[in-house]
Amino acid sequence: MIPLVDLKAEYRILKDEINQSIDQVLESSHFILGKKGKKLENDISKYIGVAQGVGVANGTDALLLSLEALNIGAGDEVITTPFTFFATAEVIARVGATPVFVDIHPFTYNMNPHLIESAITERTKAIIVVHLFGQPADMDAIMDISRKYHLRVIEDACQSIGAAFQGKKVGSFGDVGCFSFFPSKNLGAYGDGGMIVTNDEELYSKITTLRNHGSCERYVHTHIGLNSRLDEIQAAILGVKFKRLDEWNHRRRELAEEYTSRLTGTVQVPIIEVDREHVFHQYCIETTQREQLAEFLRQKQIATGIYYPIPLHLQRAFSQLGYEKGDFPVAESVSKEILALPIHPMMTAKQQDQVIVSIQEFFGDQS
Repeated sequence: MIPLVDLKAEYRILKDEINQSIDQVLESSHFILGKKGKKLENDISKYIGVAQGVGVANGTDALLLSLEALNIGAGDEVITTPFTFFATAEVIARVGATPVFVDIHPFTYNMNPHLIESAITERTKAIIVVHLFGQPADMDAIMDISRKYHLRVIEDACQSIGAAFQGKKVGSFGDVGCFSFFPSKNLGAYGDGGMIVTNDEELYSKITTLRNHGSCERYVHTHIGLNSRLDEIQAAILGVKFKRLDEWNHRRRELAEEYTSRLTGTVQVPIIEVDREHVFHQYCIETTQREQLAEFLRQKQIATGIYYPIPLHLQRAFSQLGYEKGDFPVAESVSKEILALPIHPMMTAKQQDQVIVSIQEFFGDQS
């Protein structure tokens, strides 16, 4: 079977180093808010190009804590995309605010900045911009709008660590940047994990307090917070894998270039804007024959994935918002045709060739 991602092969390469790093944590018996977590916060914030990083329990909590630190809640509106993982909008509702969706760009799958201004009301407080599948959104346009209307910007970079817009890393543009270390991510833990980065010292202090039960001094609680701390064992694993991040992102780009070179004209391949450095968390094609192609590849022992089959405005959990089919035609169209192909740093040329030849065979049989 050719998997979408191969964590076993990845572990075999790093096994000795990871096990040694975990053993150091076990020997220290310091499992929460220790040295490895702090080092990871420092390393990643420096890599992104911001002042501070705060390790948290997962990417969803990173988004949630960011909203809470920005005092966004009941009566507020937050603009975001309907074409992303559920958590992006879930956290808006969780703090009592209202998600307001705008449609996506048909090529990048990111929020279309030309549609944002028409969605702004007197209740709009923030924009959550998603850098989907590893391609940065148009941050120039989005930051211009945020400044014009005095809106906060949260970057959901959970799929895009290492990606860059005009040479600057995603996560460094907005008030905060949020990352996920879910195992399948480009930088993945062996469990859940996440991080928030920021240049704002006040936000950093508040987020650090909120992630630890609203406490910055033992048994003294100034806020209602969460138990959302990145544990030392996950930080130990991530510290080892972080050293390979740029190398492995480069390998993903090489694989993507091969896919694009050989599949152009057969299916709709990803389009990369010239001023962006994509890190290909997913490599997604589009075809009107998605289900048939996916089944054909499954029979050849090739895994595929659909990200995402139901846009957020049509999810039952958001039915009270009053959106209907047809409200965001680009997101709805893409959701019916998009298909993710295997892509990961451990993928061999032979495996990729098998995927490409199989897709070509499927469409050749249709002609």
